[in-house]
Amino acid sequence: MNKLAMTRRAFVTSASAVGLVGAAGLAMPYYSRANQRPAFTHGVQSGDVDASSGMVWTRTDRPARVMFEVSSTEDFANAARLATLDTSPASDFTVKRLLSDLASDQDIFYRMTAADLADINTLSEPIVGRFRTAPASRRNIRFAWSGDTAGQGWGIDDDGMKTYATMAKHTPDFFLHSGDTIYADGPLVEEVDLPDGSKWKNSVLIDEKRKVAETLDEYRGQWKYNLMDKNVLALNAICPTFFQWDDHEVVNNWSSSKDLSADDRYTEKSVDVLAARAARAFHEMTPISYQPAEPGRVYRKVAYGPLVDVFFLDMRSYRGANSDNVQTEKSDATTFLGAQQIAWLKRELANSRATWKVIAADMPIGIVVPDGDSKFEAIANGDNGEAKGREFEIADLLRYIKNAGIDNTVWLTADVHYTAAHYYDPAKAEFKDFNPFWEFVSGPLHAGTFGPNKLDMTFGPELKFIKAPAEGQANLPPSAGLQFFGLVDVDGQTEQLTVRLMDRDDNELYKVTLDPVRSA
Repeated sequence: MNKLAMTRRAFVTSASAVGLVGAAGLAMPYYSRANQRPAFTHGVQSGDVDASSGMVWTRTDRPARVMFEVSSTEDFANAARLATLDTSPASDFTVKRLLSDLASDQDIFYRMTAADLADINTLSEPIVGRFRTAPASRRNIRFAWSGDTAGQGWGIDDDGMKTYATMAKHTPDFFLHSGDTIYADGPLVEEVDLPDGSKWKNSVLIDEKRKVAETLDEYRGQWKYNLMDKNVLALNAICPTFFQWDDHEVVNNWSSSKDLSADDRYTEKSVDVLAARAARAFHEMTPISYQPAEPGRVYRKVAYGPLVDVFFLDMRSYRGANSDNVQTEKSDATTFLGAQQIAWLKRELANSRATWKVIAADMPIGIVVPDGDSKFEAIANGDNGEAKGREFEIADLLRYIKNAGIDNTVWLTADVHYTAAHYYDPAKAEFKDFNPFWEFVSGPLHAGTFGPNKLDMTFGPELKFIKAPAEGQANLPPSAGLQFFGLVDVDGQTEQLTVRLMDRDDNELYKVTLDPVRSA
């Protein structure tokens, strides 16, 4: 492929200027003036990009044959044409393809055109997106992360999901969505009364968001709702999203033991049935890559050049039931990540040659997350003592990281709906057999703001920064401004990693630069 002449920022600017309907679409849904022509309904997405490949996604409004072109230039003068793929009702007319054999550190433009399967000569307008492949050598890298989209009754208002637009201004190489990507258990209404007498208006609303999701189509609808937001679509046009999931993709605080018998909102009482439908929708509606050994698996590694490997955890699928979390011996009841995932993580961390090992966790380590009055939803149990319950797995993992000489691990998470920075110090911990490390918390992207939660001292977290609602405030709307994301910059020369905690108005709240440990 030819080297790209147009600068990255220039492309971002031109993409933003095109709007919802434009000459090339630029990943915004094109609604054809001729109704008989097929159309793309929810833009494009890309994800799980590495040095030679990336997954791309789109959706059509009917059965269609989607043609793919890939180029290193915006004008597609040197485009490679790939084999077509058909959309069908079986996958709700979604389609995704792995673009492979790409040049490293290259801007990649991809274009899709749809032909109506009932009349193959009837073509849609094209739709276009872009991403940049990971470098093969050291260069500056920037990525964003956060979690929690369209939760607690706060949907798409007239301004749209503003945090997505703010992140896009920073032109990240990729965006790491840390979970609660949808709120399948959080119905929306047209208006919400606010304490100051004003109203929040969900100016965009669809039937699937008026009730909890139970059917496959209702779970799909949760995703389609988010993809109706102008700011989400614009970010998707220019930036890959690396997805993981948490609980609200299925139902609040779910595990295989979740009991819905008393929840009158649900006619389907089997959480396993709901989880299966939710997982299918998750994989259909996102550009998550396929794992050859286990196609539905969420935990995986994405290598983004010699400076960064990202390890995505799944803290949902393998956990035991929520409990008092103070078991004094390991058992099925203390399982959180599960033996197979932990073995994978240890192996991949040990094999990683990247300077920074970013562990993307959908829940925090030391923050106490209650489930009712006597159970716990995350890892910490709040007793500030030696490792118990789910803490056994984390203690074992941290001990392994230390003994294996694995340096430069950084944990990124969301879930708790406020932003914070924690430094885990064995000198201040009850369990001491680990090397110090940082954990950074961000979110919500566009959901209610809560917190702060208590810290458990088993692993010695020191609170370096926090931004959360004032005491007595909870479920603040996005209009209150307490919506958060994080930015990570890795310097290609010094290999330093800088984390900035940001709010949706683009204010920098906290910044720290970490020097890499260089093993002898």
